Amino acid sequence: MLPSSISQLPTPCLLIEQATLQRNIERLSSHIGALGCTIRPHVKTHKSVDITKEIVNGGHTKGITVSTLKEAQHFFSAGYTDILYAVGLVPNKFEQVKYLISQGCDIKVILDSVEAARLLQDFTQLNQTVFKVMIELDVDHHRAGVDPHGDTLLEIATILSDAQFCELHGVMTHAGGSYECFDHESQLALARQERDFSVAAAKRIREKGMPCPNVSIGSTPTAFAIDDLTGITEVRAGVYVLFDLVMAGLGVCDIDDIAVSVQGSIIGFQHDKHIALTDAGWMAMSRDRGTAGHKIDQGYGVVCDAKGAAYSHLIMQSANQEHGIIGVRDNNPENEQQLSPDILFSIGDLIRVLPNHACSTAAQYGEFYLVDGDRVIANLPSISGW
Repeated sequence: MLPSSISQLPTPCLLIEQATLQRNIERLSSHIGALGCTIRPHVKTHKSVDITKEIVNGGHTKGITVSTLKEAQHFFSAGYTDILYAVGLVPNKFEQVKYLISQGCDIKVILDSVEAARLLQDFTQLNQTVFKVMIELDVDHHRAGVDPHGDTLLEIATILSDAQFCELHGVMTHAGGSYECFDHESQLALARQERDFSVAAAKRIREKGMPCPNVSIGSTPTAFAIDDLTGITEVRAGVYVLFDLVMAGLGVCDIDDIAVSVQGSIIGFQHDKHIALTDAGWMAMSRDRGTAGHKIDQGYGVVCDAKGAAYSHLIMQSANQEHGIIGVRDNNPENEQQLSPDILFSIGDLIRVLPNHACSTAAQYGEFYLVDGDRVIANLPSISGW
């Protein structure tokens, strides 16, 4: 039976504020819709069918993006057929993709090398199974992808276009460099570069007489920053539905926009060190320290009261597997408004901790609790693994 109050939930557990979730969904939906484009939401952030339904209900979406083939199978089984698997495809996953295709899944895959293109060409020819393929672009020297202006792009496009059982579906990119852009101006500049380089790559392919029907771009910071999506067919983003401290540190959202938190219990104190202990350690929060390079390092997360109101002076300073160490930012409380946690809390008190990276924290759990303040609305199953 579903508990009616968050005070009845086991700790640690993951909470999602319903109103904040819906507000976040509406924010990007309205922005991208106003630009005449669609969102292909990345479900890796939450890995939840229920949350995906909320995103689709928010409008201006087409298909979904996944980061694992387990996600692809899970969401396909739930009725989502239009899926982009946005991790470079390798031979040991060919059979899994082939199986999904055989079951009626309209899955698209990506690659960024001549070698991978030729291996896939050989596999599809041998198995006479059509794979839809997108070429991944590197638009900011962040991670994977080919140079949008280089020769390799056209070489890969030619291999895929000439292959009997490969369909060149378009180009895609992820502007991960936006996670190092700390103001709107730099985010907008990178968003425009992401768009322009991707459109240019598609144009080069088309000028050689090859198809390039889809141009897919995306990251949460650039999705919110972009002001013109001419030439783009879809925008991919994921963390925006929950937000986190990394996004807040970049100025993409405010602390109050973070819909996800981990509820923990106070289990002990070290009074001589002015710290409190919680049962939410790094197994509950993840080891992600994404704000370590930010102007404000949030440790393992910002500490909130049981209702979700953040303490400006408390963070999870460090973490062990099942223990979180809560302390004052400067470890020198000066007044009663900044009481040290060993004075502020009692054994058994509930707290919430806002995570650095929503995706990595959510991946620690097999279920979430959708809440409205202290009221539990629903239990949302999730998945993990590959």
